[in-house]
Amino acid sequence: MVSIYVQSPTFLNSPFSSPASRRLLPRGASPHSLRVTAASRSSSSSFDVVVVGGGIIGLTIARQFLTGSDLSVAVVDKAVPCSGATGAGQGYIWMTHKKPGSDIWDLAMRSHQLWHELADSLNDQGLDPQELLGWKKTGSLLVGKTAQECVALKQKVNELSEGGLRAEYLSSADLFLKEPAILVDDETGGAAFLPDDSQLDAHRAVAYIEKGNREFATQGRYAEFFHEPVTGLIRSDGSSKEVTGVQTLKRSLYGKKATIVAAGCWSGSLMHELLKDCNISVNVPVKPRKGHLLVVENFDSFHLNHGIMEAGYADHQSASAPPGLGVEERMLSVSMTATMDTTGNLVLGSSREFVGFDTEADETIIRCIWERAADFFPKLRDISIEDFIRNRKVRVGLRPYMPDGKPMIGSVPGLQNLYLAAGHEGGGLSMALGTAEMVSDIVLGKPSKVDVSAFQVKGRCC
Repeated sequence: MVSIYVQSPTFLNSPFSSPASRRLLPRGASPHSLRVTAASRSSSSSFDVVVVGGGIIGLTIARQFLTGSDLSVAVVDKAVPCSGATGAGQGYIWMTHKKPGSDIWDLAMRSHQLWHELADSLNDQGLDPQELLGWKKTGSLLVGKTAQECVALKQKVNELSEGGLRAEYLSSADLFLKEPAILVDDETGGAAFLPDDSQLDAHRAVAYIEKGNREFATQGRYAEFFHEPVTGLIRSDGSSKEVTGVQTLKRSLYGKKATIVAAGCWSGSLMHELLKDCNISVNVPVKPRKGHLLVVENFDSFHLNHGIMEAGYADHQSASAPPGLGVEERMLSVSMTATMDTTGNLVLGSSREFVGFDTEADETIIRCIWERAADFFPKLRDISIEDFIRNRKVRVGLRPYMPDGKPMIGSVPGLQNLYLAAGHEGGGLSMALGTAEMVSDIVLGKPSKVDVSAFQVKGRCC
């Protein structure tokens, strides 16, 4: 890891659909034609659940209620799906950089299981999970270049194995056989290998989930309201502690059972605005953490067989600004990650920095990511970085950062029927299905398959 401190001023036969939803679909109509955004002109609409946020967390929460209960759900967003961190991510469903016994371990494991079950269910139906989700069971490699890193990787392999995963340590020679393009020292290099890790395409996965959700629109159980910023909470008598929905710029959306804020990096600032007139002290510390990924299109200089990250990635992911730094401190760090997507593009990352809500690509960071990746993949030095910069494709996203490294999932103290699901940082896609299951269990009063206490809002923002 390189740390830099800068001072600056698709589907009717999906497992989502039920026989009833298929019967009710109008002849000649597709789920895509049922988007409610343009069709609904009512100034108010009522549902059982209103979800604020159309990223992977919000859409999978909606999916969980639709498939696991008879409740109706509305999703509202100021933009459209995949316009935030979800669409800018690398798409990995990896456990290799997670720590067994940590607070997020069980949630990550449960989500990992649910993603694999979804892919398997598509296979069982004769459908192609790679086509529908961009799903590839590539396995993952956590690569060390120094003797110290490799000692730690051997220990990590033992921990991951004890945690229930298939894991093995690869010597530099074994690593070369799996990934000939990687350069590590013969004496000091090595890797932790998890063969069951996978990756997917966020845009394909979101489109698939969204289309599955829309199948419930024909039953009156689902609606989407995009390009509609939420401007306030609706409370039962205007001033009570019972939240009954949200107000947008265009309409009132009532949620009789629950209103769930899952707005990614905007959750902190949005909650601040929504709670201004509620006379309760709840400060949600979710804030944006900017990241860059480089996409090298039609890449043919070498091929990657696995998802890859450097051993220092875990420290890079958890790094935070020490107390006392001014607001202009970016706390920039760059760490190597590399994947190949389903279309053959090489995706290189990644950076992390605190610069507010700025989403402009930074050429200095692009160069840092390229150089860091070239330390592991020397053939990249044969490619002109200047050519890439001129014709670049760069994903810039804002991860929802939490200071303690854990998402907030649960009810908001002091208000009834208001819930929060945010703060997953770079793990939103990988933890989405487990988060959705947890939120649904909390709202419906069911026993949770994962202990919710580590994620509850109470005591972490009040």
